[in-house]
Amino acid sequence: MKFWREIILGFLLGAVAILGYREYSRCHFEENQTADTGTVQSAADYTTADDTALSNVFTDEIMQSRQNAITTAIEKVSPAIVGINVTQVREYRTRNPLWDDPFFRELFPSRIYRKNVENLGSGFIISPDGLIITNEHVVHNATEIVVTMTDGKQYEAQIIGADYYSDIALLQIAGDNLPYAPMGDSETVITGEWAIALGNPFGLFSNNDQPTATVGVVSATNRDFNRTGEGRIYTNMIQTDASINRGNSGGALVNSLGEVIGMATIIFTEGGGSLGIGFAIPVDRIKEIVEELQTTGSVNRNYWTGLSIQNLDRLIALSMKLESTEGVIVTDIERNSPGEKAGFQVADVVTAINNQPVNNYNAVRTFLENEDLRVSDVLTFTVYRDGKSLELELRLEEMPR
Repeated sequence: MKFWREIILGFLLGAVAILGYREYSRCHFEENQTADTGTVQSAADYTTADDTALSNVFTDEIMQSRQNAITTAIEKVSPAIVGINVTQVREYRTRNPLWDDPFFRELFPSRIYRKNVENLGSGFIISPDGLIITNEHVVHNATEIVVTMTDGKQYEAQIIGADYYSDIALLQIAGDNLPYAPMGDSETVITGEWAIALGNPFGLFSNNDQPTATVGVVSATNRDFNRTGEGRIYTNMIQTDASINRGNSGGALVNSLGEVIGMATIIFTEGGGSLGIGFAIPVDRIKEIVEELQTTGSVNRNYWTGLSIQNLDRLIALSMKLESTEGVIVTDIERNSPGEKAGFQVADVVTAINNQPVNNYNAVRTFLENEDLRVSDVLTFTVYRDGKSLELELRLEEMPR
C-alpha cells in the first residue's frame, strides 16, 4: 500500500513540474516578443498574416503575367477613340418599272427625293485641342455630327475639311487637353505584326462609352484597288484580319506600340458580316491629306500636264524606226506648262509612268484614273528619244483658269 502511495505521489509531482515548465516557457516567449515588437501575436495570427501576404504576391504576379503589349496598347489609345453619330441627307431616285424604256424615260423622268438618315462610325483624336480623323463616307452630306468620348461626354463636331476621293475627313470639337492617339509610320509596318482595331462597331460605343478592341495581324501591305464605283481611290492599303464591322469605319488600326498605323475603312463581306479581310488607309497617306485639309479645307486635284498624246500606229513606228507600237507619242506641248518645264519634246515616245508600262492611250488614262494624283505630285516618265531611253520628272501644277 505504501508502495502505491509513493508511485502516485511521484506521478503528481512530475505532472506539476511539467505544467510549470510549459507556463514558464510561454511567459518567456511573450516577453521576448513584446521586447522585440511591442505587440503580442498568437501562432494563429502569424499564420493569417503570412497567408495574406503570400496571396497578395501571387495576385500581383498573376496580374503582371496578364499584362502584355496588346493590353498596354489598348489602354494607351482607347481614351482617344470616339464614337460618331451622324444625321445625313441622302438622295434617292425613283423610277417606274413599267416605263423602263428610253422613250418613256424621256417622257417620265425619274424623281429624286432627299431624306434624313442616321449613320454611325468611329474616329480618333489626333491633337489635344480636339482634331479628329474619320472616313469621309461617315460624315458625307452630314447635317449634324455628335462625337462621344470614353468619359461619356458628347460634343458637336464641325468638318474642317473632307476629301471624297481618299475617303478622309478632318473634324474639330471644342476641347482642351484631350487625350490623343500618337501617329506611327506606315512605311515601317511589318506583315505578320500585331494589329489592333479600335472603334464603334454596330454602335456598341453608346452602351458604355467604351471602344471595342479586336486583335489580329497585318496580313499584307500596299494593297491597291482600282477606282470604286463611287469614285473613291484606295491605294497602299494595309490588310488585316482584325475583325472590322459596320461602325468601325474611321476607327484606328494600332500596332503593339500603341501607335496608329492606319484607319479602318473597307472590308470584304458576304451578307454584311466580317470575313476577316479588312483594309485600312495607311497613316502616312492620312498625314499628307490631313495637312492639306488643315491648310485649305480640301485637296486640289485640278492639275494639268500640258501634254497632248496619241497612240502609236505602224506608220509612225516605221517612220521613227521603232520595233513596236507600244507606247504613246507626244504630239503637242503647251507653253510654260509642266510638260515643257520637265523637258518634253514633240515626238517623244512615253513607254512608262512611275515604272508602270504604257502600251497605249487607254493605259495612260487608266493610270491617271486610279492614282490619287494631286497638285505638286511628281511623276517620272520613261521616254524614248533619238534611240535612247530617258527619264523626265514632271511636277503637276494647278490648271490655269
